[in-house]
Amino acid sequence: MTITSLSGAEALLRVLKEMGVERIYASPGSDWAPLWEALARPEAEREFPHYISSRHEETAVAMAMGYAKATGRLAAVALHTTVGALHAAMLLRACLHERIPLVVLAGESIAFSEAGFVPVGRQWLRLLTDLGGPARLMEACAKWSFGLNAGPLLPHTIQRACQIAMAAPKGPVFVSVPIEHLVATVPVPSPPASLPLAPEASEAAIDRLAEALNDAANPVIITEESGRDPAAVAALVGVAETLGAPVFEAWQPYYVNFPRAHPLAGGVAYDDMADLLADADAVFLVECVLPWHPPSRIVDKKVLVLGEEPLHGRLPFWGFRTDIIATGEATASLRALLRKLKQRSPHHDWPARLDRRRATHVQAARSAGAKPLIETAWVGHELNRVLPMDAVVVNETITHRLGLHEQLVRLAPGGFYEASYGGLGGGLGLALGIKSAWPERTVILTIGDGAFHYNPVVAGFGAAQEHGLPIFVLLFNNAGYLSQKSDVLRSFPQGEAAKVGKVVGTAITPAPDYPALVRAYGGVGERVEKPAALGAALERGLASVAQGRLALLEVVLQPV
Repeated sequence: MTITSLSGAEALLRVLKEMGVERIYASPGSDWAPLWEALARPEAEREFPHYISSRHEETAVAMAMGYAKATGRLAAVALHTTVGALHAAMLLRACLHERIPLVVLAGESIAFSEAGFVPVGRQWLRLLTDLGGPARLMEACAKWSFGLNAGPLLPHTIQRACQIAMAAPKGPVFVSVPIEHLVATVPVPSPPASLPLAPEASEAAIDRLAEALNDAANPVIITEESGRDPAAVAALVGVAETLGAPVFEAWQPYYVNFPRAHPLAGGVAYDDMADLLADADAVFLVECVLPWHPPSRIVDKKVLVLGEEPLHGRLPFWGFRTDIIATGEATASLRALLRKLKQRSPHHDWPARLDRRRATHVQAARSAGAKPLIETAWVGHELNRVLPMDAVVVNETITHRLGLHEQLVRLAPGGFYEASYGGLGGGLGLALGIKSAWPERTVILTIGDGAFHYNPVVAGFGAAQEHGLPIFVLLFNNAGYLSQKSDVLRSFPQGEAAKVGKVVGTAITPAPDYPALVRAYGGVGERVEKPAALGAALERGLASVAQGRLALLEVVLQPV
């Protein structure tokens, strides 16, 4: 398609649409004036991706992440130059490690109003310029980072960015586009281009996996990220049922990887993984980063590995035993493997062990519900009870995560997303991005009070109000940073902090009026302190969301 009559900004938008990008999430910046002008055209909604503004760079990137996770499709982000890109760097690092494809754009100036080029403000030379431009700043946070150096290359560069983002292993790419190229006419056509197909593990690799699993007397499956594609869950169920193998989720599941009410579901295993694997002779890691810790803890099992990036090349150390390594996208690879597996019954001990494990979680919730203060297990139990069938839970809690996983057994594939990859602050935007992708579904954000303070809350609530994205924020208020306190006491059990009963810097006091924050943006806020009152409060919050209103429920726990 010839685009010789278009400005650089119009060409950029047109090429993104041609490459399958339907959404641009953005935080307004003065460097994008040509883009805003192009989006004002009457035909913009038809010819260009849909533009969704937010009020903070982290919110914009987190919303794009949520959309990409929910749909599997490529999204774009437009950021303010340098400083805006640096604001977004933490979440771009998360996208890089999580293999979330995004095309991230930032503006810059290369002429500073000299030599007859487009006039730009003095802030460009005084405040916003760094050596190498924003692309250099983002090199460590993107799989490909490039500063557009010639206007005629703009269409091809945007095409290439989309292709690299979607190529395995997927991830964010970054392109800085000088304002001088955005206002100039693009003098060349953009050639046809396609996105790469997801790789499937080779037939030879599938054969080796099948042979090892068929020969194993007691195989066990461990996963963390196989549910990235909900279709992979059904394939993994087929593999597990054919092998009679239990499926455990490792330390930090990022999706619903296996139906948690399934008889072969072992749930999340933390420090007890070694005990659970004691009798296993083969361990099949499916899209799993950290099956146990440290890696040297288990070395006497045959370990089979399948994933899009099975050796996790972005980590400085992995160190796990690997007997067979298969590189391929999980859904197609698991389906191919399933066709070559022999049907068998579970190892004699697994049904009883898994039943006892699930019963322990149920009993923990019942016991918690009878106590005077609200505990995580009871929150998970009551939330699981009232969840709508289409519910999506986004989690940005740390110390509450395991308790929630143990209780939220009704979530369907595509019904859970983890929000924290090392850094906190993206949960609210991630939930809003998922809601923008699936406006008809109920989206619930479980978030700790510590994580809540890392989020750009006013920008997130503003985006929810502006774009009509009612989500339910379930805020766990234990008045402090329990993970920080736990680390100090674990490292220094006889130390000064343990002796005086005080860990410096853990308290979040005085606490704000959390429900008032959401009411300031037209939402509904409530605080609950007693276990018996929790269920009805959850139902009221869900009812508010169903009526189109943003809702927040502050759940008061035992203070840290």
